[in-house]
Amino acid sequence: MSRYASRSTLVHCLLHWAETSPNAVYLTQPNADGSSYDITWGQAADHARRLASHLRALNLGEGASVGLLGRNSAHWIIADVAVWLAGHVTVPLYPTLNGESAAYILDHAGCKAVILGKMDGIADGWKDIEPHLPSLPMLSLPLSPRSDVPQYDDIIANTAPISDEDLTLPAEGAMATIVYTSGSTGRPKGVMHSFGTMCSVANALRDTYKVNRDDRMLSYLPLAHVAERAVVETASLYFGFRVFFADGLETFQRDLQRAQPTIFFSVPRLWTKFYLAINEKLPPAKQRILFNIPLLNRLVKGKVLKQLGLDKVRLAITASAPLPPNIMQWYRGLGLELLDVYGMTENFGYSHGSRPGEVRVGYVGHANPGVEQRIAENGEVQVKSPGQMMGYYQAPDKTAEDMTDDGYLKTGDRGEIDAEGRLKITGRVKELFKTSKGKYVAPVPIEQKLNVHQKVEVICVTGPTQPQPFALFMLSLDAEKEIKNGELTRETLTREFNELLKSVNATLEDHERLDYIVVVKDQWTIENGYLTPTMKIKRNVIEDNYIGHADTWVARRESVIWE
Repeated sequence: MSRYASRSTLVHCLLHWAETSPNAVYLTQPNADGSSYDITWGQAADHARRLASHLRALNLGEGASVGLLGRNSAHWIIADVAVWLAGHVTVPLYPTLNGESAAYILDHAGCKAVILGKMDGIADGWKDIEPHLPSLPMLSLPLSPRSDVPQYDDIIANTAPISDEDLTLPAEGAMATIVYTSGSTGRPKGVMHSFGTMCSVANALRDTYKVNRDDRMLSYLPLAHVAERAVVETASLYFGFRVFFADGLETFQRDLQRAQPTIFFSVPRLWTKFYLAINEKLPPAKQRILFNIPLLNRLVKGKVLKQLGLDKVRLAITASAPLPPNIMQWYRGLGLELLDVYGMTENFGYSHGSRPGEVRVGYVGHANPGVEQRIAENGEVQVKSPGQMMGYYQAPDKTAEDMTDDGYLKTGDRGEIDAEGRLKITGRVKELFKTSKGKYVAPVPIEQKLNVHQKVEVICVTGPTQPQPFALFMLSLDAEKEIKNGELTRETLTREFNELLKSVNATLEDHERLDYIVVVKDQWTIENGYLTPTMKIKRNVIEDNYIGHADTWVARRESVIWE
């Protein structure tokens, strides 16, 4: 029996699989030329031990914070475990951060060293971050932009691994990581998690979703966020399944086909992109005809899933924001039962999840095993979870503010629970805005109703201080390209948006009805600060930029306005 069979921490997990299945492939890393290479469990553990030896030799002090900055790669996960093997705490940083935010996090967390991973300054914020990096000991993983610091391959080749005699395994209650919130409002907060809270997610994945060693996943959402870290890193280390990585957006489809995932985790924006891409190639009207022909039905749906690279998926997960019900139903019609899950950085994503066969569209599902839920008097969802944080780093007052006296986390989300115990998120407590008529408007449900047009990628409903709310539409890059090439006209979109406005307004209360739609000229991106790293809109940033134009737009008395 393995000495690490308890799998009580992720360090135990890696060592367990390295001891029991050293030659089984754990990680598959792509190269830019389309090739890839495999790393076995035995190699991953050996490399982590050698990196840990290097980190120990730096004499950073017991339990020091170590920054981990880079895009997803096999070596990101190896480095994460290496930090723990060395007796330190990992502080992951989003690769799309701006320089000021990166410097703030490294300083606030008291980082004593930085591990720099895959970065290029094109698909990430390296060019802005580099000048802000403090003078700290640094080491470079493969695909790092720095060649003037100790390199991963050299460390692996020339450093002896930590021996079993020198190995001190972490306790479940010890701090493992400080995860900084994506900062949709204000400065990011450092959320402290123990090794035990990180492993808590395994309960639901095992009991509810039957995750096992035969599963496969593709990692492409930021590992610096708890969602990918829980569903991909934690789950793969705990259950021992294989992980593939995406090289970049341009190779995503190729990487997905290579992985043939059995579990696929994504966010609404990407699920929507897949949906729109299929609709471009196979228009909805044609889909309805083909899907209703008995002999062709299964064949066509199978081809659609295969084209998406999802034909082997048995567990499809969506999270971070609501997905429009019509898109959820479309995937269900293809035979892919999308399961909505819900969680926060503060409980390591371990809160709620839809169960197979018990999905109610629009709901994020039942409380996970061991999770307690309730709705406060103001409609706020409050949760007590095995994944609950240790608190906010260096912010005891903020920790006390966000927790109830009896140990529940105040999520900041408004919600309701149905008779079967399933939770529906209806918006943010602080997202409600008041019009100049004194009426409160909840933007999220309206945004969900609007989010059905194939040419619109992101929507924000707003209107504080205005007589009526209005909507901001950001077109997809494909739509902008079609307009530029003359394949699509503004007149056509104006007509379609007018129809959409009328149909949605017909379903709303008087005070909720949208006065007009504005098609914005700029793309909202993570890099320019309009979206969080998990691609949620930063409502306050968007409102600060656009609300000042509202009086001018109202005066135009047009239903659809092009900025």
